[in-house]
Amino acid sequence: MKFTCNRDSLINGINIVSKAVSNRTTLPILQCILIKVANEGFKLIANDLEIGIETGTIDADVEIEGTVAVEAKIFSDIVKKLNGSEIMVSCDIKNAITISCGMSKYNIMGQNGDEFPEITKIEQNNPYTLKQKVFKDMINKTIFSIAPDESKPVLTGELVEINDSDINMVAVDGYRISYKKASIDISGDSNKVIIPGKTLREISRILGDGDEIVSIYITENHISFEFNGNIVVSRLLEGEFIKYEQTFSQGFKTKVVAKTSELVSCLERASLISRDARKVPVKIEIKDNKFIIDSSTEVGSAHEEAFVETEGENLNIAFNPKYLIDALKVIEDDEICLLFNSSLSPCIIKPLEGDGYKYLVLPLRM
Repeated sequence: MKFTCNRDSLINGINIVSKAVSNRTTLPILQCILIKVANEGFKLIANDLEIGIETGTIDADVEIEGTVAVEAKIFSDIVKKLNGSEIMVSCDIKNAITISCGMSKYNIMGQNGDEFPEITKIEQNNPYTLKQKVFKDMINKTIFSIAPDESKPVLTGELVEINDSDINMVAVDGYRISYKKASIDISGDSNKVIIPGKTLREISRILGDGDEIVSIYITENHISFEFNGNIVVSRLLEGEFIKYEQTFSQGFKTKVVAKTSELVSCLERASLISRDARKVPVKIEIKDNKFIIDSSTEVGSAHEEAFVETEGENLNIAFNPKYLIDALKVIEDDEICLLFNSSLSPCIIKPLEGDGYKYLVLPLRM
């Protein structure tokens, strides 16, 4: 195997697939990147058996075709430190790899490319398609609400529902719910799957911010994403996701319309004196068109007030401020609506009009 390519193109490919390189495994080959060289160029592939990523073909001047698996970290470190625009990579029949650039030359051992685990092949029929910037936005506005531990495996992923030209993404961690809705072009049937949070995090780092399309293919156990020539394949999580719809009750006893940025600023300032927001909640009083926030710890106390529009009953309630801030910071609307029923009932955050997003946060006992 022997080829010469642009250094920046190789680095970009390494950055894409490295998100699927296993850091903790008893199989050393899963810590590798597979270099697959053909006539027209080469592809890079990584696979940790939960998520697999394959780049599109990267342009190269190919002298000898072939494959080899190279340890991802050392290969990445060498390539990124090299000084030059062109890199030559070659490999002999014993999987000894030579990397040359300008006056620099490195020799490292690789592994037999034939032993690298294949990425699951997904039949590419009837894709669901949407703009990359839309899908990336949906992930970023919900991913913070997935459960951090695996005591409930399905909650470490996000529910994705596709139906009637709409795609919904829902994340739940037991204390809050994040919901985002967008339009999608449907070629296949309606569908409902649970995608691991790790997969969505890595995809959001690769997706672009433009109108380019991402195509989604779904099978019983796997999901595949294709964009910019790259392919990401992930297993799906099994289990029953919670029936979240009934938790978003539209009834309320107290309604608040507030400026989003002002509310975020007040909550962030009020939580500064708390070392652990879970143990020291912010207390909120809603009355007379005011949103009053108080926090008190051994360090000191904080008091913040924001002018809002209120409707209904006065209310005293307490929250982990981080949960409110996480939701409010991803909302782009200048104003939002908050609905309450009692001091022990969840707060629902929604737009003034439409149903493009919804957030639910459980209160803490005062």
